[in-house]
Amino acid sequence: MHRRDVLKAGAILTGTGVLPALTRSVLAQQTPGYASAPRPGSGPPVGDNSGRIVPPPAPGYWPYSGISGPGTRANAASASGGWTSGMPDVRYKGPVPRRYPVAPWGTSDGDSAVKAGLLPRIRPLHDVHIRDTIVCVGGDGHYYMTGSTGDNIWATNDGVELWRSKDLGRWDYLGLVWSIEKDGVWERDWRMRSGVPFRALWAPEIHYIRGNYYICHSISRAGLAILKSTTGRPEGPYVHAFSPGAPIRRSIDATLFDDGRSVWLTYGSADEIVRLKDDLSGLAGEWQKMTATEWDDDPRHHRNPCGPDGCRKFGYEGATMFQRNGVFYLGVVDRYEGRYSFRIWLSDAPTGPWREPHEGAPCCGGGNVFRDRHGRWWQTFFGNDEASHFREKPGIVRIDFDARGHVVVHRDQPFLIKEPV
Repeated sequence: MHRRDVLKAGAILTGTGVLPALTRSVLAQQTPGYASAPRPGSGPPVGDNSGRIVPPPAPGYWPYSGISGPGTRANAASASGGWTSGMPDVRYKGPVPRRYPVAPWGTSDGDSAVKAGLLPRIRPLHDVHIRDTIVCVGGDGHYYMTGSTGDNIWATNDGVELWRSKDLGRWDYLGLVWSIEKDGVWERDWRMRSGVPFRALWAPEIHYIRGNYYICHSISRAGLAILKSTTGRPEGPYVHAFSPGAPIRRSIDATLFDDGRSVWLTYGSADEIVRLKDDLSGLAGEWQKMTATEWDDDPRHHRNPCGPDGCRKFGYEGATMFQRNGVFYLGVVDRYEGRYSFRIWLSDAPTGPWREPHEGAPCCGGGNVFRDRHGRWWQTFFGNDEASHFREKPGIVRIDFDARGHVVVHRDQPFLIKEPV
């Protein structure tokens, strides 16, 4: 095949999110003539926003590290400031000068949720740059933490990083346990976003299911994947559990849920859900539409104003699920008066219909809910709004359940700033 024909075939295939190895190889050899990477203050980049697969940029095109690294123990000084990722205005407030350009911090940690008594003044679990915080109880009794990492996930990052703790207080870094470049298949492709080349892994989650560790992830503008450990250890190595050659679904924010009999996969705004095979080697059936018996019609509880059909949405991203006392819970992120919070739903089955929508712990969206080894319930936090008192660092808020089973903030908060750290 002529080289021009290979590129033409590749262009046709970009809409599917899959390129043959030969086409990938040809693209990788091209010399891209991209405009300079946008810098803070330059305004949002504009241009090709198609998500089509493009040649990789030259090394150093993006000034950001693709990993967050070990981090340091949290203390009172780290309980404000942090990071805000963005395109192009990355911001940072803290003691360590950044090697990449940053925009003015302004009022990014405005603290209004704490001042209003809606959110306890928790300290970070660890002083490290993590979005979409996920904490999992492992089969060995340790806690494992991951999330979206790197200096700026709106540009690029390297893969899945992992931390481990015995007590939720001190965290050890296990490193990059899955690399896009070394371990990825279709994930290695760069795509066009707002006129610039872009490749980033978003919202990875680690789960301990049926004696093994699984990581689900999403590559923005490409789709979802599920990885499994080949050793039974949380640090892997990891390979695709199935569908190695193409995304399982074109979306973001994949999550897994084990109800004790079946394992389910949903994602994003939780519009649909599917059951996995018992050995997690593929989908066990067709995707099912999620339904609800009631909706939250208050436009102040939604990211965008309600449209002609009303606010008939579970939320807009970051789906998570858990189970308590025979009741199934679904959380999907929305904007509650500007707070980045889960809208929590209840059901008698993992497929719905869902009922009783309510805000979970304020500002605690884009993560998960877990039960620790002592039976206490927690909701993760990373500070994705200006009502938060720190930004893009991992935290947890202890939660309780009222008489209706609705999520509320617990009166006892072990990780308050006033505690010794």
